[in-house]
Amino acid sequence: METISKRLPFVSVLLSILFSIRTWVVVVEANWCVARSDASNQALQTSLDYACASGADCTPIESNGLCFLPNTIQAHASYAFNSYFQRKAMAPGSCDFSHTATIAATDPSYGSCVYPSSSSTAGGTTTGTTPTTGATNPTTLTPPTSVGTNGLNPTGRTPPLTTDNSKASSGSMTMMILVLISCLYVLLFAH
Repeated sequence: METISKRLPFVSVLLSILFSIRTWVVVVEANWCVARSDASNQALQTSLDYACASGADCTPIESNGLCFLPNTIQAHASYAFNSYFQRKAMAPGSCDFSHTATIAATDPSYGSCVYPSSSSTAGGTTTGTTPTTGATNPTTLTPPTSVGTNGLNPTGRTPPLTTDNSKASSGSMTMMILVLISCLYVLLFAH
């Protein structure tokens, strides 16, 4: 029993390291903000106007831009929402747009249309400006109620949607758990 009590501080340090690693894995996981498939075109247009007026880079969805096609409100809103979200450094609440947007863990980029995956690839962070449309941007994330085709690309590929940013790859988590168990065993029971 004396050996175990001497090793408990090491177990505490090991657990701290494990949780730090888990937090790091979650932080580096990329996310994108896309239009919800169940949002109305009118709501999407209002939110798209807000995003473009409030700091999103909307030049790629203009008629001569790399992300103009497909020419759908769903695709254009998704690009603008993601640009805004990335420029706000994925801040909580920056992917809601009056409940017309959600977080996607799969890159919605297609062809030469590349969706930024960080503030550095989105042109940095921005400070908001007053929207001209009067649209509001509540600060809560809302999960989708249904998943369907979303007009993000010509092939109709729908990325899996999630609002749980704590889902690291299951392989990484499994490996970390096995390492932790092995280390705990060595610390507690090895002589």
